[in-house]
Amino acid sequence: MNVVIVGGGSAGRTAAIEAATIGENVTLIEMDKIGGKCLNTGCMVVCGLNDVARFIKNAQKFNQMGITNSNFKIDFEKVAEGIINTTGKIRGVITSETKKAGVNIVYGNADINEGLVSVDGKEYPYDKLIIATGSYAFIPPIKGVEYARIYKDVLDYKDVPGKLIIIGSGTIATEFAGIFSAMGSEVHILSRGSFLKQVDQDIKDYIVKKLLKGVEIHENLTATEIYPDGVLTKSGRMDGDVLLAVGMIPNSELVKELVETGKKGEIIVNKRMETSHPNIYAAGDVVGGIGTTPVARMEGVIAARNACGIAAQVDYRFIPSSISLYYDVSYINSNENGVEGHIPGSAGPGAFWNVLDRETGITKAVVDVEKGDIKGVSSISPSARTVLAYTSKFMRDGKKTYDFDDFVEAHPSTDAVYKLMRFFSKFG
Repeated sequence: MNVVIVGGGSAGRTAAIEAATIGENVTLIEMDKIGGKCLNTGCMVVCGLNDVARFIKNAQKFNQMGITNSNFKIDFEKVAEGIINTTGKIRGVITSETKKAGVNIVYGNADINEGLVSVDGKEYPYDKLIIATGSYAFIPPIKGVEYARIYKDVLDYKDVPGKLIIIGSGTIATEFAGIFSAMGSEVHILSRGSFLKQVDQDIKDYIVKKLLKGVEIHENLTATEIYPDGVLTKSGRMDGDVLLAVGMIPNSELVKELVETGKKGEIIVNKRMETSHPNIYAAGDVVGGIGTTPVARMEGVIAARNACGIAAQVDYRFIPSSISLYYDVSYINSNENGVEGHIPGSAGPGAFWNVLDRETGITKAVVDVEKGDIKGVSSISPSARTVLAYTSKFMRDGKKTYDFDDFVEAHPSTDAVYKLMRFFSKFG
């Protein structure tokens, strides 16, 4: 059977490898670079920048404590060059991995028709088609918006901006605010509504007061015009470079005549990642769901299995989300009520020198103390991203607070989740 996949990002590449492993004839079509937005312009770029930002924050702390006496200047062009070189090496590894799995990779712009995909005049017939074309940045209809940058332009800066105005209120806006503030920029965030409305209020408060303490956050304030060196709002003009981080739009234009799409352009799918067309599946950002790499991979696997005749359904319960700041911020929301409890972060790797400033993070949980059900967990710590991934697995498998009674951690650790679970199981 011929399986053609359009889009070589997290969802598409994972789907391609899965289908090839099952034994089908797989062609993966990518218009630019394998790895998609996450590797080439998104998540991994943030990782590289955030590593530098964390180093700067730690160096400043050690200087203030008299432990070190260092003076350094950031060469942002070198930072960008290093990130590009590193992502290029990663891309080489995953491209080789994909080919070794038996996937035929084709580069070029796809033209999708019934039963056939064409790339630069060459035709690739399909029995099953998987669309994984991702998303692109939403550009708001603001006068002068052409003067603003978006996430994929960040590495084009020659120097760290002296002043930076970020228009947005979610994860991307938060991450770039933390990065450039640490690098020395005067950062302002303009949020049309509430800032970080997707996270728990206690977690938001910690982020704003501790992790973004040098950032000015303006809620319920919009830009009415953008200039090359600033923005105009109802409160007046603000000077600085402008960075847009106001959301993403599903990139479904290639198949809008073949499948049903929603109001925002998202391809409508069921839990089997099936579209309205019996031979077409979709996965990743293009379906307009939870826009994270792990979810895209999960959807890619489910799409591939169903396309290859293996019944499977996606499970969106207790999906962990994260924000990359000086400390990792991770959370699992279920929007269910319960008894809340929180404790300060633990001293350990990455947090030891912040004990004296009482800035070791925070962990919070919401549980049903009678049944032992874990309803939600949020954590800010150096290990939060890793810990909550496993916590998500426990929650999906129906584990209870009392299942942590015999939990043995790797010490020293900044994980405080198990401490809260033990407390709730004994004293809840």
